[in-house]
Amino acid sequence: MRIDIVTIFPEFFGTLDVSLLGKARQSGLIDTRVHDLRDATTDKHRTVDDTPYGGGAGMVMKPEPWGDTLDAILDDPESSKNPVLIVPSPAGEQFTQAVAKELAEEKQLIFACGRYEGIDQRVSDYFATRIRVRPISLGDYVLNGGEVASLAMIEAVGRLIPGMVGNPESLVEESHEDGLLEYPSYTKPAEWRGLEVPPVLLSGNHGAIATWRHEQQLERTKAVRPDLLPE
Repeated sequence: MRIDIVTIFPEFFGTLDVSLLGKARQSGLIDTRVHDLRDATTDKHRTVDDTPYGGGAGMVMKPEPWGDTLDAILDDPESSKNPVLIVPSPAGEQFTQAVAKELAEEKQLIFACGRYEGIDQRVSDYFATRIRVRPISLGDYVLNGGEVASLAMIEAVGRLIPGMVGNPESLVEESHEDGLLEYPSYTKPAEWRGLEVPPVLLSGNHGAIATWRHEQQLERTKAVRPDLLPE
């Protein structure tokens, strides 16, 4: 998978070189390319924002640098024919595990990291005539920019790419994979600071263990995220 990231803070994405994402880049599973939006500006101050039409607080990111940068990505011979442009935004659809699975099937994702009061709407409107555009929100809160949200989505999507995670079975047992939260996990020692591992996990009875884990999923989901349970 190829992942392009457009941002005014390219140094923010140095974390792509560590952990599983870093290994995936080195092995060629993921091709990540970070583009500095300011490289597409023409004035000495490298300006990427301006005051909003209609008034109001804050600044809006100008369409020209975005247009030129995204044009260059789409015109790259190594780009896919139909990438997805993801615009992190609190006004977008909610990012879920299901969305992560959808995006993991794509050949190329482009993340547009907005700042200030966001990107001029015409950028999304124009590129929606050329490629698929998906405004996506991590949740009902506001961040300073799209970088944190993009990193979260890249990690969530990247780990679903075959070969990324060493043991594929671990992906099946995680929270949200079956609509429930994950069960609690334990490891050695069997007793720590007066707290013991649930005896069923030491029994060797795999059927009983599976039943216990499912019960724990239901209890945890009911207590923390009851909205996930069927009515």
